[in-house]
Amino acid sequence: MSFSNHSLVTQFIIIGFPDTNGAQGLFFVLLSIIYVFTISGNATVITLICSYHQLHVPLYLFVAILSFLEIWYTAVTIPKMLTNLLNEKLISYIGCMLQIYFLHCLGITETFLLTAMAFDRYIAICNPLRYPTIMTIPCCFKLVACCWVIGFLGPLTQIILLSHLSFCGSNKVEHIFCDFIPLMNLACSDTSLNVTVDFAINSFLLFLAFTCIILSYIKIIFAVLQIRTAEGRSKAFSTCGAHLTVVLLFFGSVGFMYVRLTKQSSVNYDRVMAVIYSVLTPMCNPIIYSLRNREIREILRRRLTALF
Repeated sequence: MSFSNHSLVTQFIIIGFPDTNGAQGLFFVLLSIIYVFTISGNATVITLICSYHQLHVPLYLFVAILSFLEIWYTAVTIPKMLTNLLNEKLISYIGCMLQIYFLHCLGITETFLLTAMAFDRYIAICNPLRYPTIMTIPCCFKLVACCWVIGFLGPLTQIILLSHLSFCGSNKVEHIFCDFIPLMNLACSDTSLNVTVDFAINSFLLFLAFTCIILSYIKIIFAVLQIRTAEGRSKAFSTCGAHLTVVLLFFGSVGFMYVRLTKQSSVNYDRVMAVIYSVLTPMCNPIIYSLRNREIREILRRRLTALF
């Protein structure tokens, strides 16, 4: 990744949450609690899945990798948001670029990991007899590896184009962390190519992933409706409920944030969407998977009973 050496701005000031009216301390405590809960919750899910042999199956392998991903995803943004609330608002030019890259790299990886999880549920429900031979552990690792490769390569073009923009005026980023659109708003040079490429890449990746997920769930719904017993239908839907909840939460906020043909939008709107997909969704994932998944819920109950 090469950065342009003609940019006059060497540091950016992240405005963060400007209208807190002296409540920075309260926001700091609240965000710290959310961050600790997110890390501990996702770490607990990983530990449970690794510790119990009956959970060493493709479904839970994907859940463990998703939790691992969420830990790093939040580490890219929340610690800097916490220091921002302590009035340490400066971030270097390269630091800002790296934050953008890893934010989108991990976000794209999560997008396609959720797609792989939908494919896993499709095979399990629509082709149950062939599931053990199709969705093997090596197959899972290959799918996960593909998700990571797409994630690492996905934002490269946008980052390279962004690094060639000139920043010679204001260095105040009107956002809670560095991102493509807030930085493009500060550029002195023409950003029309950046906006077009940004829209094209984001639209293509989200459309491809979301279409695959929707098609998988359409087939799943038709397959479940053919199950004769209500208990069978309920069991089949329960294995998909947690995943579908995470998909809607994640894709909804990311889609509204990044798929647009203009760099102009409400600053407060961007902040709200950013909080949803970078703070609330990673926090909710361990809750969703532990409360809606019977096996994880039962193992967690036994562990807590043994402790207390």
